[in-house]
Amino acid sequence: MRSRLPALLLLIATTTACATVRQGDVGVKRTLGRIDPEPLDAGVRLINPFVTRVIRVPVRTVNLELGLDLPSREGLNVRSELSILYRVRPADAPRVISDIGPDYEQALILAVFRSAAADVTARYMAKDMHSGSRAAIEAEIRDLMAKNLKDRGFEVEAVLLKSISLPPGLYQAVEAKLAAEQEAQRMHFVLQREELEAQRKRIEAEGVAAAQGALAAAINPAVIEWARIEAFRELATSANAKVIVAPAEGKLLLGVDGGE
Repeated sequence: MRSRLPALLLLIATTTACATVRQGDVGVKRTLGRIDPEPLDAGVRLINPFVTRVIRVPVRTVNLELGLDLPSREGLNVRSELSILYRVRPADAPRVISDIGPDYEQALILAVFRSAAADVTARYMAKDMHSGSRAAIEAEIRDLMAKNLKDRGFEVEAVLLKSISLPPGLYQAVEAKLAAEQEAQRMHFVLQREELEAQRKRIEAEGVAAAQGALAAAINPAVIEWARIEAFRELATSANAKVIVAPAEGKLLLGVDGGE
């Protein structure tokens, strides 16, 4: 048993002297309270466990979910479920730990978000958070957060309003408004279709009138005389018995015997 004790102590000492930084993280080395300005990449690092500690900081995209009451322009509190997608810039991880500490999410990210969200939503009506203005609200909150966190070592990728809970009466009013807008769009489509159909018929009528006008302009005495001669010619070559009387004025009287 005593022969195994030195090996066991050596194993414990070796294990505690190693710090592992996983993929998607960087390590921040703190020695006797002093932060090393160079972050540690993923891998295994040998440290002195008595004076040095490695703080692991995620540098991948973090999804921070929370529920929050957002103020509206008319003074209502709208319950919202949100997601904040952000990440720590790897090179700035030591400065984040030094200036803010490991609890930077609660100490800074949430505080900046609450301020930015209140500033933005207070300019919108509650119904706007449930309609097509949601994307604009998300973008404004993200831009304001990014501006406030840019020099602190963070990047804000997106702010998502996943669900909005309006007061019951207001929710019904929003639904009625959306239904009215959809009906108005449908009627606009119907009217536009009818206008196009009327325009098509008008163009078609104008085309028929133009064709008839052209035909009437083309009919003159010479054309009529040519048609009369053609009629005489076809009758003269017909096999049926016939009597043709041609008055002096050029009108044609025709009697036809149906027998051969």
